[in-house]
Amino acid sequence: MLVDRYGRVIRHLRISVTSKCNLKCIYCHMEGELPSDDEMSVEEIARICKAFYDLGVEKVKITGGEPLLRRDIVDIVQNLPPFREISIVTNGTLLSKLSHDLKEAGLNRVNVSLDTLNETKYKLITGKNMLKNVIEGIYAACDAELFPIKLNMVVLRGINDDEVEDLLEFASKFNKDGINVILQLIEVVNMPDYYVDLSELESKFSKIAEKVIVRGLHSRRQYIFKNKAVEFVRPFHGEFCMHCTRIRVTSDGKIKPCLLRNDNLISLRGLSYDETIEAIKKAVALREPFFKNA
Repeated sequence: MLVDRYGRVIRHLRISVTSKCNLKCIYCHMEGELPSDDEMSVEEIARICKAFYDLGVEKVKITGGEPLLRRDIVDIVQNLPPFREISIVTNGTLLSKLSHDLKEAGLNRVNVSLDTLNETKYKLITGKNMLKNVIEGIYAACDAELFPIKLNMVVLRGINDDEVEDLLEFASKFNKDGINVILQLIEVVNMPDYYVDLSELESKFSKIAEKVIVRGLHSRRQYIFKNKAVEFVRPFHGEFCMHCTRIRVTSDGKIKPCLLRNDNLISLRGLSYDETIEAIKKAVALREPFFKNA
């Protein structure tokens, strides 16, 4: 078991497999703006994940860039150790063709970026006319039963902050036999012109919720009512940091102990299994809450 000096048990790994993306979202923080020709191989990813698994990490989330751009993404999933949960976060544009193959390879569920249901707004946010592809991908993921599917909506002031109810209604269409699709509302990072404080909205949902689930990761709250479910991700909130159980690996093989820092990365490239274990332990020892006094 991995425990940092603040008593936080590391249960979740978020590993980027590429910095490439086929969209240009206005809020993207680029995960360090890494060169696209320095991606880890399937074998490297498997070795790193095996070390984290052996150290007690329970869940892995594969990210990018856009991870489905990797032609060997199915092989990547297939070669992972048997984590309790394997998930992918994707923009959804390529999901319709890959959902069933990924499910057969061992993928449990997906997070799909969906900031709007309006085609004009979608192009404004992402730079591309690919909303239809995303919607098709969500239906395909449902057909493959990659549940629960989370729809990631980055709330942007003056752009899509009037669409929360619309996205919630869209998600609820898939929940006739249980909560299969959850709307996840995310506060935008480092963009004050677009920033929306979600506390008022969260308070609203907390009052009408029939059930509240408090997740261990970041102490996030999920509010369930009727056939709807909504969850909040608020990185600039002290509770988010103090309950962080996740560690990250960049697409060029560096451990990133904190989402909001780039000055304490540790490389895992070219290491033996034992050296990988020691590097992970060193990175965990460096972890500290970004908002320690919040």
